[in-house]
Amino acid sequence: MLAPLLATMLLTQGRSLAPADTIIFAPRVRTLDPVAPIAEFVAFRGDSIVAVGRRVDAASWIGPATVRYDGPPGSCVVPGFIDAHAHLFSLGHSLRELDLNGTRSYDEVIARTAKRAAGTPPGRWLRGRGWDQNDWPDTGFPNHTGLSAATPDHPVLLQRVDGHAALANARALALAGIDDRTVAPAGGEILRDARGMPTGVLIDRAVDLVASCIPTPDDADERAALALALAECARHGVTALHDAGIGASRLALLEREAAAGRLTVRIHAMLDGDDRPLLDDRFARGPWSELTGFLAVRAIKLYADGALGSRGAFLLADYADRPGHRGLALIDAERLTEVATRALATGFQLCTHAIGDAANRLVLDAYAAALANDAKNHPDAPRRDHRFRIEHAQLLDPIDVPRFARLGVIASMQFCHATSDAPWVPARIGRERTDQKAYVWRRLLDSGAVLCNGTDAPVEPLSVLRNLVAGTTRTSPESSFAGVFTAQERLDAEAALAASTRDAAFAAFREADLGVLRVGHRADLAIVSCDPVALDAASWRSAQVLRTYSAGRLVHTLD
Repeated sequence: MLAPLLATMLLTQGRSLAPADTIIFAPRVRTLDPVAPIAEFVAFRGDSIVAVGRRVDAASWIGPATVRYDGPPGSCVVPGFIDAHAHLFSLGHSLRELDLNGTRSYDEVIARTAKRAAGTPPGRWLRGRGWDQNDWPDTGFPNHTGLSAATPDHPVLLQRVDGHAALANARALALAGIDDRTVAPAGGEILRDARGMPTGVLIDRAVDLVASCIPTPDDADERAALALALAECARHGVTALHDAGIGASRLALLEREAAAGRLTVRIHAMLDGDDRPLLDDRFARGPWSELTGFLAVRAIKLYADGALGSRGAFLLADYADRPGHRGLALIDAERLTEVATRALATGFQLCTHAIGDAANRLVLDAYAAALANDAKNHPDAPRRDHRFRIEHAQLLDPIDVPRFARLGVIASMQFCHATSDAPWVPARIGRERTDQKAYVWRRLLDSGAVLCNGTDAPVEPLSVLRNLVAGTTRTSPESSFAGVFTAQERLDAEAALAASTRDAAFAAFREADLGVLRVGHRADLAIVSCDPVALDAASWRSAQVLRTYSAGRLVHTLD
């Protein structure tokens, strides 16, 4: 252990020994720096780290005005967590809307919605999120009739936990003009009963038929949601977040907040690839980063398919529990290749949602075609540092796994999805495909691919600690679904932590200043009540983020 500590100490030599603004001591500091992975203190001045090393070498960094914090026994300092895939504004709005996570039956969903309706003026929209029919005694999709009877005076839209399906009541369906004659849009599905009437369940693009009827949040609503989301990030030690799909108005708000110095989370914004005017404008302007490093605009988000839970993921073979159905392709190869080609030419990163094995192959093929075209057009240039990503990559045919590393494609995955999905994945795709194709984290890493980790909040809770346990155990922290997924795909704890820090920084082109506690890097860090590497399914619930620092500022404390 001495050698890494000495190596860390040596990193401070030759630097100015002016006192630090803040110095933090802890029983353990996990730097995520391969040269010096363990230390005992970290000191920073302004928004930059000035020293990392042994306790005995810390005195020279302490002056009369230096703020000192001593972590309690068992605590650990880590780089600020980076959520590599989440939805910032949706997270904030979800904290204000009806929470349906954990509902154990459709009757409970109806009861919660009726209770909210009782305190809401008639005619006002009710929105909620989090129901999952797979958790109910009857795992079939619900019919709106019970919900409609309980909420006759309000239009209601309740999103499924994955965000790729929703349940609308009769009033919402009527406002959207959805009836037995309505044709679903491309990339969407309207579920119907035996008589051909809409059940109220809408899949993927069909959700937009109702969502487009809901009044757009005004600036005050959006600012309030952003403030809630930033506070939630700080509470969980998240200091950077890759926002997976952001439109023009929200981007403009983030730009204003960044310019005013009000952001406390560093945002790697993925532009909504369905917003063609926004895309054309940003392609013309090129990548952009706000000066203090709190907002970067150099990525694009596209969707290749839907979600597995709502049978919208695009598969190579039929769903085991719905013969004849292979999900929904939400984009064609021509459009995907076109955007990838433009992204390469203009310096943008392309991040494409793909869950099913067919969708992942579609994306890899399109990326390969764009890279080949670029190489043909620039034969004397090295391959661009594109860092294209596939978001989720949940089901991969074995022959596609090595293509990630070969093409330089980053696997942006969410460990918690595997454990949340465990109760029903074998029913969707069968035992053989589950073993061969589902959530193959270890195989991707062993093949040389870069793996970054996100929570997909608000689809899942914004808890990196919960996520780390999912990555190392492949069993659910909340339930007993052990053995659903092959144990050999588990990650070691260090690799899981790196996916939420160092490797997530790389996935956003921020490895030069984020993701590692190193002299010269940004002073973004979290102090956890225990060593995150030692967490297991039994201990994670009692673990807490004691403090969060963003750019050297204390943004969360339990003290």
